[in-house]
Formats: sequence, C-alpha cells, structure tokens
Amino acid sequence: MSSSKPTIVITSIFAPTKAVEKFAALTDYQLVVAGDKKSPEQWAADNVVYLSVQGQEAMGMKMSAKLPYNHYGRKMMGYLHAMQQGAQIIIDTDDDNIPYDGWEFPAMSGAFLTSTPDKGFVNIYKTFTEQHIWPRGLPLDLITSKDHVLQEDQLETQPVEIGVWQGLADGDPDVDAIYRLVDNTECFFNDHAPVVLAEGTLCPFNSQNTAFRKELFPLLYLPAYVTFRFTDILRGLVAQPIMWLYGYRLGFTKATVIQERNPHDYVKDFESEIPCYLHPNRVIAAVKSNLDASLSVSENLLRAYQALEQEQIVTSQEVELLQLWLADVAALTASK
Repeated sequence: MSSSKPTIVITSIFAPTKAVEKFAALTDYQLVVAGDKKSPEQWAADNVVYLSVQGQEAMGMKMSAKLPYNHYGRKMMGYLHAMQQGAQIIIDTDDDNIPYDGWEFPAMSGAFLTSTPDKGFVNIYKTFTEQHIWPRGLPLDLITSKDHVLQEDQLETQPVEIGVWQGLADGDPDVDAIYRLVDNTECFFNDHAPVVLAEGTLCPFNSQNTAFRKELFPLLYLPAYVTFRFTDILRGLVAQPIMWLYGYRLGFTKATVIQERNPHDYVKDFESEIPCYLHPNRVIAAVKSNLDASLSVSENLLRAYQALEQEQIVTSQEVELLQLWLADVAALTASK
C-alpha cells in the first residue's frame, strides 16, 4: 500500500537494534530496512518493511544488478522503495543512531537562522558546541581556524527553502578518524536553534540523521565505487552546489539522536577517509564549474559525476551506476 508518510531508511547487517525498534515505534513514519548478504536470514521486526536481498532483486530496478553487495550503498534500494510508495520526504539514518523522544525535523520551508553567504567551508559543529570537534569531511587545514566558525552575529533569521536537514548526533557524533585517534572525547551538543547555510557557505553532511525533500531525491545517490568512509561525504559535497541552483539550502539541527556506535577500527577508518582529507575543495570546484541552471537536478548530478570522473575522483563504474539510479528514480517519480 502506498504511503506519503515520511520514510526512514536504514541498511543493516545486524538483528534489529535498539535504534531500529525505536524508529519502528514512530507511527507517523514508515521505516524501511534494506538487508544485505551479511544480514540475518530471518530478520524481522514489527512495523518495519524489510527488503531482503531477494526482495531487492525482485523490485525490478535497473541499478540492482550493478550495485555491490555487502556495501552501504544497498541503502539506495530502500530509497527507491520509498519513492515507489510515494514518500515526499526520505530520512537517512543508521542502526546505531537512537532517536531521542520527540525526534523530528523542522519544516522544509520557514524562517530560520541563516548564515552569511559565500564563506566557503564552515565547521558547523562549533556553532553547537564549545568543544574542539569537527565533522568528518571538513578540510583539515580548517579544523583550528576561527575564521571558519559561524559566529552568532553572522546569523540572521530569513525565510528559506530547505533541501536537506542534517540532525546532529550526541555521544559519538560523526567525526573523522583523526579526531578519534587523538582525542575521542564524547560530545553532547548544545540546544541551539536550527542553522541554515546560505549559498556559497557549505559544510560536509552525512547519512546518519538526514532528511531530503522530494524535489532533491536524485541527490540521495550514494557513490558505491569510492571508499566506505567517503561515500556519504562525497554525496553531500556534490549535493550542495546543485541545491543552490534551485534555491534550496542545507540546514543543521541540534542533536536529535544519540549514537552508540557499532565497532570500528579507527586506523582502517583513517585509510578509508583519505579521499575526505584530499578532495573536498577539488570536488566543489569540479561540480560548480560544470552545472547549468537550465537543466534538471538529475541532469546536473550526472554532469557533476562526469566532471569528477575527469578529475579521477570517481571511476567510469560510478558514472554507469549513477545513470542506472537516475533511470530508476525517473521511472518511480514521474507519476508520483
């Protein structure tokens, strides 16, 4: 049965976790969990649509045959299911992000505190905490820079259209392996009002507590042929210049989940994050120089990845998978 409820999408290789159970109990939302070959064979939970490997293959999606297994990108099959069911908002999260009571996102349209434009990369975490901490994907030369922190007098309430909301995570938030190897202090963010980034001001965002509006569903694409720790960061870097073309903004909210992080090897994370450290500015430059405001979101997304292929940041396999994704999205959203 189709539903226009906001749809929460998770991929998991574990039995239902505390986070899954809490999200499943939210009756105003539909929870979809995309399994993988490592997932328990008898995975089941109340109030959850579970997409087994066999179920994903039966969806008839073009991208299914090329999308790798045992990969975070299997979450995209959950996105496609949500589109198929008529979702107007798709929410990304993970099976170790436990929602607080009252978990929700602000409206996609409204008056919010908004930054000054054209500041380049900013460390949004420093707006929500005094702790020395930075989001995964922030260029390393900025982690001690005070010039790249939004001051309160640089925020002004303005009417804006939000394309993507990123909710922060308490406890073990999304930081890079360098932070975890040299400090790893837990962080509990301040109860600050939402902050929206104006055009030309950007910050990495992840796939852990993140809401996309329907008009930008193509930008949900998770690169499947880059390293695991780069995939959602690259997605967010590519998305922001495209969003600006159509008047949409990226917003951040206070922490609405607490992350009890699944086990990680920090040195392996560091190795996987090397593209995050090397490429952010190159990605933004390549994407911005190849966009055309007269084209659609999907057309500009393809142009962006073709430019990244020329920069040797992604491979031809990535562009091929993206084209299959875009064909699936077009087929599913055309009549919705």
